[in-house]
Amino acid sequence: MTKIYKLFIVTIVGFLVIGCTSPKKYLYNYGNYSQSYYNLKKYQTDEAGLELQKAMEKTIAESKNSLSKRVPPGMYANLGYLYLKAGKSSEAIESFTKEKTTYPEATHFMDRMIKKVEVTEGKNNE
Repeated sequence: MTKIYKLFIVTIVGFLVIGCTSPKKYLYNYGNYSQSYYNLKKYQTDEAGLELQKAMEKTIAESKNSLSKRVPPGMYANLGYLYLKAGKSSEAIESFTKEKTTYPEATHFMDRMIKKVEVTEGKNNE
């Protein structure tokens, strides 16, 4: 009985060691987004906004090159909003469209955003 008990304990310890040492695999790639977003909210400067935009563009580029990590939900939309604030309407619409195609559950909201940008651009061009 003690042999079986020792074998059971060794097996359990072995499974615990194997289970605890496996590396974590994350589904999304956030890059430096969190720190850049924090800096934007804390300092509210144009430089912080540009830093956030560059961090998101870099994260998106890295995610495209990576087969295992995706662009997080909302990142294309947030980047589109930053483009919109900077007056880059075509880039904003492109980002909103990418958000819509990547995450279909955002289609309704992204369609509304695209329509608002198009209406605003129509008024500015008149």
